[in-house]
Amino acid sequence: MSTYDVAVIGSGPGGYVAAIRCAQLGMKTAIIEKYSTLGGTCLNVGCIPSKALLDSSHHYHDALKHFEEHGIEIPGEVKLNLEKMMERKSSVVSQTCDGVKFLMDKNKIDVIEGVGSFKDKTHVNIEKDGETQTIEAKKIIIATGSKPANLPFIELDKERVITSTEALTLKEVPKHMIVIGGGVIGLELGQVYRRLGAEVTVVEFMDRIIPTMDSALSKELQKVLKKQGVKFHTSTKVKSVERNGDEIIIKADDKKDKEIELKGDYCLVSVGRRPYTDGLNADAAGVELDDKGRVKVNDHLQTNVENIYAIGDVVRGAMLAHKAEEEGSMVAELIAGQKPHIDYNLIPGVVYTWPEVAAVGKTEEQLKEEGVKYKEGKFPMRALGRSRASGDIDGLVKILADEKTDEVLGVHMIGARTADLIAEAVTAMEFRASAEDIARMSHAHPTYAEAVKEAALAATENRALHI
Repeated sequence: MSTYDVAVIGSGPGGYVAAIRCAQLGMKTAIIEKYSTLGGTCLNVGCIPSKALLDSSHHYHDALKHFEEHGIEIPGEVKLNLEKMMERKSSVVSQTCDGVKFLMDKNKIDVIEGVGSFKDKTHVNIEKDGETQTIEAKKIIIATGSKPANLPFIELDKERVITSTEALTLKEVPKHMIVIGGGVIGLELGQVYRRLGAEVTVVEFMDRIIPTMDSALSKELQKVLKKQGVKFHTSTKVKSVERNGDEIIIKADDKKDKEIELKGDYCLVSVGRRPYTDGLNADAAGVELDDKGRVKVNDHLQTNVENIYAIGDVVRGAMLAHKAEEEGSMVAELIAGQKPHIDYNLIPGVVYTWPEVAAVGKTEEQLKEEGVKYKEGKFPMRALGRSRASGDIDGLVKILADEKTDEVLGVHMIGARTADLIAEAVTAMEFRASAEDIARMSHAHPTYAEAVKEAALAATENRALHI
């Protein structure tokens, strides 16, 4: 029987980063993955393939709609080759997953393919093709991630009534895709197919899309997506989803409790994700789960069993790849006797639509609820020279700062490249910067980042220079 210092169950961003960090710290490490490729949901059927399709569809949309205004004329018809677009997406996924395999080899981590399940608190059974091997590990890290959630009355046939996984491999552009759920995944994939020519309708139970983010971002993103042709039904409760041949019929109650009926040829069910512990046999190790199926952990991500830890989507908190990565590093360092920490308030959230949406810290709604006195600075992207030069004039940056101390409490932005810009806000807040600190930093001109400086100036005695 092989023995290890650490065994990691699951090779997503949390799992593989945990394994690498353990190996860097001198521990003999194994990683267990049930699929033939490493990388988990994020690399295989999540972050990476969706971004590949978002970029490809963006290029196609620009060629159809925006190249001419830049003086670029394409003689003849601009044609979509969906098969080739999907092939490129698959190639990007393959390269990325191969990169993780390279990192495992580089760090001398044993990769064991098969379904990992607890035999007891220090032994893991790995089953593949009807055969089982058992390994022993002093410490075990559960990093089994999540799967798409569903509503109890919806039957997912994975052909016409689909999840995000199937939406990444469609062989045709839908005529009318109905998206149930106005969160990150539904909006990103909805925009992909809208750009490719589908009619897209989003149905959201809450009163606004991206409901966990600041309402200013929800309002602006919905306005922009409406301009792009996406239709919305907010405050709408889906009651039934039925398939009749190639037609999907959805019945729902709108905000006035009036029944509406929507018909399309595809329905993307995007109502969040659930923690994935199927087949883990957590009971055999004595590991407790909570009422939502998540692995219970303390502040050190340690389960009720001292030598077993859990990270990523399978534990409490936002289901984000970068959150899982931070937790993977943290657990490895804790096992090694170090004293790392994570400030969960400073884990940024991003929506990779175009314009992109990004945020970190407290929303205005949260500050009001907590009774915190704050001041606000806003700056519109359309006031930037860089935005006008590229034609990306939609969006804004909003900074919330403490009324007395001026410490930045939250930064919320929508616009071109805000997925990258948010790192500036995270850095500033990690060092407890004031709005004036950001306002006094030199930002290169012309850049989108100038909007951050201008919003900080606006929060500092309303000193914005360009509005």
